[in-house]
Amino acid sequence: MKFLVRSVDLTKVNTIIYHLPDGPSMSFDIEGIEEYIDLELEQGHFCDTSDIDGMLHFFPKGNA
Repeated sequence: MKFLVRSVDLTKVNTIIYHLPDGPSMSFDIEGIEEYIDLELEQGHFCDTSDIDGMLHFFPKGNA
């Protein structure tokens, strides 16, 4: 399943780590919420480590 504009493949992603400005982060288990996630409209950088640990890190613009 190709999901993001940058063609990040979410088939291996188990968790999305959303790094908030000023340091804190939130993690979301992707199972069951795929249809509610719309990172396509977000501006920032992605670090896809899903091949290693099943995680996709997202750094919003201003925190990347």
